[in-house]
Amino acid sequence: MSGQVAIVGVAQTRFQSEKRAQNYAELVHEVVSELFRTTGATHDDVDNIVSASSDFWDGRTISNMAIQDVVGAYMKSESKVSSDGTLAVLYGMMRILSGQYKTTLVVAHSKGSEGVPNLIANAAFDPIYQRQLGIDGLSTSALQARRYMEKYGVSEEDVALVSVKNLGNARKNPYAQVAGEFTVEEVMQSGYLAEPIKKLEASPISDGACALLLAREDIVDRFTDKPVWLKGVGHCQDSYYLGDRDLAESDALAVAARRAYTMAGIDDPRREIDVAEVYDAFAYQELMWTEILGFCPRGEGAELIRSGVSTMDGTLPVNPSGGVLAAHAVIVAGLVRVAEAALQLRGEAGEHQIPGAKTALAHGSFGYCGHMHCVWILSNEK
Repeated sequence: MSGQVAIVGVAQTRFQSEKRAQNYAELVHEVVSELFRTTGATHDDVDNIVSASSDFWDGRTISNMAIQDVVGAYMKSESKVSSDGTLAVLYGMMRILSGQYKTTLVVAHSKGSEGVPNLIANAAFDPIYQRQLGIDGLSTSALQARRYMEKYGVSEEDVALVSVKNLGNARKNPYAQVAGEFTVEEVMQSGYLAEPIKKLEASPISDGACALLLAREDIVDRFTDKPVWLKGVGHCQDSYYLGDRDLAESDALAVAARRAYTMAGIDDPRREIDVAEVYDAFAYQELMWTEILGFCPRGEGAELIRSGVSTMDGTLPVNPSGGVLAAHAVIVAGLVRVAEAALQLRGEAGEHQIPGAKTALAHGSFGYCGHMHCVWILSNEK
């Protein structure tokens, strides 16, 4: 990567099933204010803004128009990414590397409580053949889970281990919406939403926001003495038509991970990464994604948990924050993975801190069954 960009501040709301007392602007104001408080920055220090939101989820056109005053977009460049927040970080970094800007405010917001999620999700599918079936994120993910489990011999008990681990981790995360000490049996008995996905294996509908401040390497000292460097990134989007790919695989994630690892100089992710925040909208996805990310061979994601490798005390903790299973504000959730990874590298993750973490992976996804993936490698060492 030519030149370096660092995360110099992070802020997120507590995620809840409904934040009725706050509108979109107020959610964003909360995180921007906290970001400025912790970094000492002001709107005058922000050269440009990249926001992430969705017209469908916000229920309005040009969804970023609802927040332009609170992000300080007056007479400044502001642009929206209508996709996962990890791509907003990429866009923000690119703007700094262009040489035109020194800092970028990256912010994402979403209120899933104000829409009808299955109708919004259904609109993403092919309008001629697939949308008419009434399919949504849950039903298509159930198809993917079954295909993956049958292809690689993964049991429902294996998948339940993810929920046990992540919802247990979430008890130590003050921003989490769902948390608890569950057993495999309790997960198995929580009831099917769409077979084989059970209630405790699906992420909740959430309201919340998240913000990061990015800065060029020569000015990071203005804002922090604990910068987190963006060392590598890769993103890739798979076929739009759901029937064009094997749902048990994800070429998009494999390509995105390879690009990120190459840029960051990662040869052995299992050994060189200290902590990972992986986008697990459903429990089975953590198993799939960690396998494709190269943490273990295919079909052995559950063994990472059983062996203790991906637990809080393991050599490669995965989702110490609780992951997306603990809170899922659509669009925001990927940005939260980056924020949580940054907190780990700054030593500011509180009770779910992984001691001595130096290199972290943050993963975001958008669309259904892993349509798009973005992988980040972060480091607290320049």
